[in-house]
Amino acid sequence: MTSVWRSLADVPADLGPTVVTVGNFDGVHRGHQAVLAEVVAAARALSAKAVAVTFDPHPKAVHDPDHTPELITGLQDRVERMAAAGLDGIVVQQYTLDFAMATPEEFVADYVVAGLGAVAIVVGRDTRFGRGNAGDVETLREMGQRLGVSVDIVGDAAGTTEGARRWSSTWVRELLEEGDLRGAAEILGAPHRLRGIVVHGDKRGREIGFPTANLDVHAGYVPRHGVYAGFLTVTDAKDNVAARQWEGMALPAAISLGFNYTVDSEGLRIEAHVIDRFDLELYGTEVALDLIEWRRPMLDFGGLARLITALGEDVAWCREVLNLR
Repeated sequence: MTSVWRSLADVPADLGPTVVTVGNFDGVHRGHQAVLAEVVAAARALSAKAVAVTFDPHPKAVHDPDHTPELITGLQDRVERMAAAGLDGIVVQQYTLDFAMATPEEFVADYVVAGLGAVAIVVGRDTRFGRGNAGDVETLREMGQRLGVSVDIVGDAAGTTEGARRWSSTWVRELLEEGDLRGAAEILGAPHRLRGIVVHGDKRGREIGFPTANLDVHAGYVPRHGVYAGFLTVTDAKDNVAARQWEGMALPAAISLGFNYTVDSEGLRIEAHVIDRFDLELYGTEVALDLIEWRRPMLDFGGLARLITALGEDVAWCREVLNLR
């Protein structure tokens, strides 16, 4: 069981020696996973605890609030995916301008070594830290020698083919913008996920035989607009007692993301039609959408009859993609 702490004050005083890594870990892609695996392996070898420090909100959102980055994963999914690496603890450090004023030396000596009891530090080669991002891996190596802490720099992680591109959050975003969800999943090590609350829509889907759960998405990078095959999972039924029976179940779904041109609905819509289920009442629940494959862009079919035909074809395609009988 991975412990999650919201500040150094929450970290147990008797935690003992640790191996620490620090980063934003947006998406927790396979490059991040390589670093986390090294942290866990080093901790086990040293009979220490494996600890990762991540930040909330993203530092860029604090330093440049007019250009807040749209994160690949929400905080909950980030923490869950980091924990899956086998970490003993995760510090979700609130990132503020005051916190950002620490010099590289103060951050390493006071926060990582004194605060977390680090006997070893593991980071990727492009790690920057401290005021103005002045610290880099060379700074870290020099400080490690002075403080008696070992420093392990993990090289770029990439696929096995010759000349393969390094796994990165930038690459994941590019693939999501292209609608290449399988490519993104290959780098992430899992399907791309959106989270949101099911809200009331205009109920047109129910009227034409394709009832949908309409999401107010609060976490996850919104990819290329269009129709997707994927899965809907009720992650928290909240006050919806009837929906509790569906918690944790991955339900196959045809998902649309974009503007509904045919029926002239206003604003971006994210909707999921759970295949072969017409009895689901999910209002008020938190659900996750795992996107598997993109089918087509959002189109104006010129009327309900042609829209209904297209939706039937979309569902048939989703059945095939999701291997439904």
